[in-house]
Amino acid sequence: MRKVLILGAGSAQVDAINHLAKKGYEVYGCSNSDADRGVPLFHHFEPIDIADREKVADYAERTGVGIVYSVGSDIAMPTVSFVSEALNLPHFVSYETSSVCNSKHSLRAFLGEKFTGNLKFITAETLEEALAFDAYPCMLKPVDSQGQRGVYRIDSKDGLFENFEKAKRFSRSGRVILEQFVEGREVSVNAYMLDGVLAFSIVSDRVSFNEFPGGIVSGHRLPTGITDKKALDNIGSLVNRTIRRLSILNGPVYFQIKLRGSDAHLIEVTPRLDGCHMWNLIRRHCGVDLLSAAFDHLVGQKRPSLTPTFAVPHRLDFMCLPPGAAVDRGGFCVNGACFVEWYYENGDLVRPINGYMEKCGYAIRKDETADGGGS
Repeated sequence: MRKVLILGAGSAQVDAINHLAKKGYEVYGCSNSDADRGVPLFHHFEPIDIADREKVADYAERTGVGIVYSVGSDIAMPTVSFVSEALNLPHFVSYETSSVCNSKHSLRAFLGEKFTGNLKFITAETLEEALAFDAYPCMLKPVDSQGQRGVYRIDSKDGLFENFEKAKRFSRSGRVILEQFVEGREVSVNAYMLDGVLAFSIVSDRVSFNEFPGGIVSGHRLPTGITDKKALDNIGSLVNRTIRRLSILNGPVYFQIKLRGSDAHLIEVTPRLDGCHMWNLIRRHCGVDLLSAAFDHLVGQKRPSLTPTFAVPHRLDFMCLPPGAAVDRGGFCVNGACFVEWYYENGDLVRPINGYMEKCGYAIRKDETADGGGS
């Protein structure tokens, strides 16, 4: 149990690596890239594609790790479950559930047309198949990508002609999904399950760049500014029903949800911690540490503490630049922040991920513009 294998080495995994190292764990890692931020932080690193389940399983068995996990990576989660089941290691969800959540098509189909909050959709391998969709505007996405890669808003069939092949290039399976577009407010929900009980759930406002497609995030706000009780009830209902449908009994669950009026529509759900460091924002907002809870829960060390002890409004803002830009930290104001982390050094060139506006770091500060109590 003192050896943990983390899949991936990006900025989200850096949180996990640092947490485990401080707790005295021996941290192993694998990724298909040795250039990610987390690689130098591992005690041991192996260049393995985290989607290659058999190779990861072999590495985990050879190294004798007691836990296999990842933070913020959809691609990693099926491998986490597969390897953990194969080696009889502790894990939160089944391989079946993690695989369903990893494919946008599988998730929509699994929930079904009669599931309130699901979206009308179609999957396609060819442009001809995609042209059969009749619900415009819609979102065009690879079925199995992450990080807003290859995502486009489509307002007419002309947009399909222009963007179909672009989106398909980001799909490992060569398939895309077209989903009904929901115009409205976007929120995130970070939830945590303990033995089939929803032990923690918090709604936060998700702030995105309006000028780019795909909901590219620029920040998060806690508490949510939503005051409509019906909307909050509908969000809570969607969260509970989705978790039950997916048979998630333990561990963290992350949602992206859009509101049309008071109606809640599911954009994404995944059985993992999010990739936006929300655990850090939530901890500063109300004292609940979801990152620590997840690892304590996995190793069976103790029952996680998930009871909020205060409520202080906080905001998380990403420092963002277009891909290829040279990083100048002095160009961003982080005065008054209680936490700042940079992904790049001054002068580094920003690597392309979503292709529009990339995260270069983030800052958390108390939100003086929001209402809230004190600690």
